[in-house]
Amino acid sequence: MDANPILAEAVRGNWVENRHRGAFVVMDADGRVIASGGDIERPVFPRSAVKSMQALAMFDRHAVEKFHHSGAELALACASHHGEDAHVEGVGHFLERLGLSAADLECGAHQPADAAARAALRAAGREPSPLHNNCSGKHSGMLSVALAMGVPTEGYVGREHAVQQAVRAAVEAVIGEPLSEERCGTDGCSIPTWAAPLRAFARGFARMASGKGLDQGHAAGARALFDAATSHPHLVAGTGHIDTLVMEAFGGRVMQKGGAEGVQCGAIRDKGWGYALKCDDGNMAASQTMVAALLLNHADPDAQQRAVLERFVRQPTRNVRGAVVGEVRAVGA
Repeated sequence: MDANPILAEAVRGNWVENRHRGAFVVMDADGRVIASGGDIERPVFPRSAVKSMQALAMFDRHAVEKFHHSGAELALACASHHGEDAHVEGVGHFLERLGLSAADLECGAHQPADAAARAALRAAGREPSPLHNNCSGKHSGMLSVALAMGVPTEGYVGREHAVQQAVRAAVEAVIGEPLSEERCGTDGCSIPTWAAPLRAFARGFARMASGKGLDQGHAAGARALFDAATSHPHLVAGTGHIDTLVMEAFGGRVMQKGGAEGVQCGAIRDKGWGYALKCDDGNMAASQTMVAALLLNHADPDAQQRAVLERFVRQPTRNVRGAVVGEVRAVGA
């Protein structure tokens, strides 16, 4: 098996310190490849990059119809949020409307990703709760699916639970192929994660962007989720994050979502194209340079959008004193 191409490198001083290989693909809903590099058939865990696909279960099982979820709640269901006040309060309200609380979340608790939010928690002498978990919005959406289905909420993260079966079915419907028990793991937030070829996720995002190849319900649900995420980009990630900044800049044209271990997925909505990439070594900064370069090449950015993307195509590396000592930059394809 040939090695994937080098798509990013880390430079320290005047010397390349690390080289990051990866694969990427841009394609349309019919499966036509617009651009690609590396092995796009290799199955990868998409991690949080496919939260919008997972959230389609809220439409399939009539949770949106039953609970009249707002655009903000749909955005949080797609989010890997930073644990800022807007996120924590939003998820708390989401659960309250369901008659639930943070105690019903099975994602676990961790410190907020946002430095100011972490400092505020420490200053208040408080420990983080499951509301601060970056996946708490997605889990709230899954709890709404359980309630809409009339099944127990307890244990909703389990692979055999009706909620996860519904989530699996939604992802399969979008990517157009089955998810195998032979390529299944447990995500950081305790739900199952299923590996599939990189090109399947790119095509799935193209189908969500265009509605082509999806039934009427999935097409409408995908459009509502993309509209919600791109209308509430701060809720999807947070201050300074590439997902938030790109969606703010593109004003609804681009749906962008990262996932752990160097995965980036999304859609160029006005073209009906989906994209997916994986940095082989899981380096998140390198994966961000890769997706920024991809969008520079294929999303037709204007000057403002280009300026946002260029912030990530070359990311400065700073030492403990704050001095710039190098950079992570996109190279090659």
